Amino acid sequence: MSSASVLWDQSPVAPVSIAQIKNLQRRLANLEQEASDEVTRASGHELWQSLGFDALDSIEDPALRARANYYYGQLMTVRELRTVIG
Repeated sequence: MSSASVLWDQSPVAPVSIAQIKNLQRRLANLEQEASDEVTRASGHELWQSLGFDALDSIEDPALRARANYYYGQLMTVRELRTVIG
C-alpha cells in the first residue's frame, strides 16, 4: 500500500449533492470551451482538434506556441476530470 493510499483511506469523504455535481459539470464544460477556444485562437486553426498536440508544434511564434500548449494541457485535464466524475 502506498503512502498516498494510506492518506486517502484516512481522509473523511464528504457526501456530494447532485446540485454540486451538476455545478461542477457546468464549470468543467465552461473551462473546456474556453481552453478549446484559446488553443484555436493561439494556433490560428482548428487542425489541432483532429491532429492533437502535434499540430501545436508548427506554431512559429514561441509565445503563441506556449499559450496553445498551456491551454491544451488545461483542456486535457478538464476532459480527464469530466471522465472521472461522469
